[in-house]
Amino acid sequence: MAGFLETLSVIFWGIVTFSILVVLHEGGHYAVARAFKVRVHEFMVGLPGPAIRFFSKSGTAFGITAVPLGGYVRIAGMEPGPEDELLGPALHSVASAGPLTMEELANELGVDLDRAASLLVTLEDWAAIQASQQGDEAKYTSTLEVENRTARELLSVARSSTYRGLSTSKRITVLAAGVFVNLFAAVAVFTFVLSVWGYYEHSLEVAEIVPDSAAAATALMPGDVILELDGVPVEDWVQLSTTIGAMEPDDDLLLTYSRDGVVSEAEVVLGESEGGRGFLGIAPTVVPMDLSVGEALVESVSWVGLVFVAIANFFNPETFATSVEGARSIVGISVEVERAVQAGPLSYAWIVALLSLSLGAMNILPIPPLDGGKIVMEVVERLIGKPLGRRLTTGVSLAGFGLLLSLIGYLMYADIMRYFVNS
Repeated sequence: MAGFLETLSVIFWGIVTFSILVVLHEGGHYAVARAFKVRVHEFMVGLPGPAIRFFSKSGTAFGITAVPLGGYVRIAGMEPGPEDELLGPALHSVASAGPLTMEELANELGVDLDRAASLLVTLEDWAAIQASQQGDEAKYTSTLEVENRTARELLSVARSSTYRGLSTSKRITVLAAGVFVNLFAAVAVFTFVLSVWGYYEHSLEVAEIVPDSAAAATALMPGDVILELDGVPVEDWVQLSTTIGAMEPDDDLLLTYSRDGVVSEAEVVLGESEGGRGFLGIAPTVVPMDLSVGEALVESVSWVGLVFVAIANFFNPETFATSVEGARSIVGISVEVERAVQAGPLSYAWIVALLSLSLGAMNILPIPPLDGGKIVMEVVERLIGKPLGRRLTTGVSLAGFGLLLSLIGYLMYADIMRYFVNS
């Protein structure tokens, strides 16, 4: 029973935490799109599907779906590929001729039903037309007044409240807004926590030697201070652990350390960590640090840089294994979040900020369908002077999605083994 309740707690806090992150991220997209007067159809927490929703004055549907994991905003005019050249004539026909069915529009334009349906779907997404059920058929009317406007003029009015109607710089701003909010929220929380409570830093002074480890086989003792690894000066504990973690078991390492002001060296043959990497077997001394608001802000910004470096290491063959070993999927994150909740509000706030930072850094990667990949596509379209083809953008997005899904699947498998099988 206790195990079942713990699992429910992990699931609950995982959903709550990811919902917070989604609201922050998607809220950035929503706020900037609305600031540019772009219509936003939906702002939903959860995967697409049945939902509880309510509508704002601007017409946006806010709500929670049946599967409250993740979330999205649906912005008018974000469909990929070039516009159909008959969008203007289709809108003008609907606006001039009154309620039209799909078949009547197809006949008037001289196109097949599939193309007429595509035109109507796009115009309805732009909120330029609306459908009403009359008998067995849907009839479409325009939400715009003709007022002697040409087809091109009507289409321009309809496009003005969509993502497509924005300049390239404004489109990029909409895409980057979610990342910016994630990073801003993380830095704000880090700065507040650090300036009020401070933090504990892992120093290079040895606090403990792990029994039967590589360090235990040398002359190292608690109180020694690590200075160099293979002649390379060590600046902090992160550098030390990263360097050793990138090495293999049984690798030789020349360790330079200081004891009571006397510098000495020791030859070490590394052991093996649980993840199969090099393992020295020392624990650092933890030192309390008090920071002013300015110092806390600088430290918080440095965390942003460290997270970007950590993510970049996923794409470096030499550091990939170490990066994967330290990464967590939604399974591992949910477990760690639940542990942070048990530790107290401060720990929970800290992990939410760290996750917000990680989410922002991940989303700016130039991989479709992430925000960074979409920004790259916007830049490419600007340079070539026309929209990329729908097949190309869809293919690239699917390839990027497959890459991300492979990594997520591997991390989920590793987390299940780590937390539930080998624990």
